[in-house]
Amino acid sequence: MSAELEFEKLVKLYYRDLYRFGLSLTGSEADACDLTQETFYVWANKRDQIKNPAKVKSWLFTTLHRQFLQTRRHRTHFKHEPIDDASPDLPHVATDCVDRVDAQTLLTFLAQLDENHRAPGRAKVKLLQLLNEANATK
Repeated sequence: MSAELEFEKLVKLYYRDLYRFGLSLTGSEADACDLTQETFYVWANKRDQIKNPAKVKSWLFTTLHRQFLQTRRHRTHFKHEPIDDASPDLPHVATDCVDRVDAQTLLTFLAQLDENHRAPGRAKVKLLQLLNEANATK
């Protein structure tokens, strides 16, 4: 059976049940659709790793559940907060601050960042190039 036909067959067989399972986990139709689609996407990329075709159904449900847990962890770690709600916590920055920042000041601030938040070397070079171009056009 071709990969495309196999994929269509799996979608027809399991989409509804996977969607319902996703809906029971999330309580949101949109999130359930996303989880179901992501599950089939993962299957399409990893189907060669499944050695026993009889276990495809359990693999799909396990994958959807893992995707749900991963999404939930991400949302817990990175909470969505509108910028207007967070604005009292943000420091005041003068509007002309961007015009006054030069490359050395920028590098000084970048060096003060935690290592986990620093850009790789090439990104720093690109950032400096863009900063120089912006200063040249002024």
